[in-house]
Amino acid sequence: MKTNEKDNEREDTGGMPAEGVSRREFLLRAGATGALIAGAAAGGYALWQPKHFVPGFQPQKGLQLPSYAVAADKTLPSLAIAHGTDHEKTIRAALAALGGMERFVRKGDVVMLKPNVAFDRPPALAATTHPATLRAVAKLVLEAGAKKVFVADNPINSPAGCFLKSGLRQVASDMNLDLLYPEADAFAPLQLNGEVLRDWTFFHEPFVKANKVIGVAPCKDHNLCHASMTMKNWYGLLGGRRNQFHQFIHSIVSDFALMMKPTLVVLDGMNVLMKNGPTGGRLSDVKQMNTVVAGTDMVAVDAYGYTHLMERDLAELTYVHKAHARGLGNKNWQELLHKEVQA
Repeated sequence: MKTNEKDNEREDTGGMPAEGVSRREFLLRAGATGALIAGAAAGGYALWQPKHFVPGFQPQKGLQLPSYAVAADKTLPSLAIAHGTDHEKTIRAALAALGGMERFVRKGDVVMLKPNVAFDRPPALAATTHPATLRAVAKLVLEAGAKKVFVADNPINSPAGCFLKSGLRQVASDMNLDLLYPEADAFAPLQLNGEVLRDWTFFHEPFVKANKVIGVAPCKDHNLCHASMTMKNWYGLLGGRRNQFHQFIHSIVSDFALMMKPTLVVLDGMNVLMKNGPTGGRLSDVKQMNTVVAGTDMVAVDAYGYTHLMERDLAELTYVHKAHARGLGNKNWQELLHKEVQA
């Protein structure tokens, strides 16, 4: 095969152009080009930071939740414990002991109810908020004059399947409550100066709409943090790959007491998942305790729930101690003005 003369010249000069360029000049040009590339890369790295976003390089400002708590009343209990066999009667008794739902919800309020709907489990397994509990709380909220009531959660399993199987979708339909599913555009960045929770995507849409927030949580065992009650209930509002927080589970649960200042929390201890939580799966894991705890201090409510409903040693529940030490609540619930009643 005939070889082109100019090709031979390029091969003989090691890839340098043969005409008009000396080896020294070629090396100088190559060095300058390399410096430009390195400089551009360094400049790009200096501009890019993990907390920046596209388009542009300006830092994304996260949202902060307002406090949804009502003004403290030193003459009324901040914790109520009611015992009974009927969900609605027991919840009514607990709220009456606190001064009535009218203390927390006024005419014209828009109220967000946050149940725990993490799994597609039927009510009997006690892994999710019981429909009778949600129904009773929603009824009291509407009776107090709420203009609108939203129900929202970001389940681990399919949201539609979880709300259906838990029986909560039926409650929302029966009572004309607005059920908000965790669509992609319902999330926004949350900014918090927490122990581990600082900048994270959050199911924000319900909180844009509501001026009162009530947590409605089951009392159940949890394989990572020992128990899931009113504080752990807010975990369901996080988006993204939230399972990465599992290695810091007690820290992040205590962060929720900083993140969320609810109007009220209700702990459903009518039927308690005593073991194999948080998913459960066997009726033999559930114990009938016939108790509802309601209050304005999540730390106190959970401390009572762990000792009296789950019948365990509070020393084990690290996140309660963390929250107490940070001044986010009082684990010594007996020190609070409280009331215990029979429904």
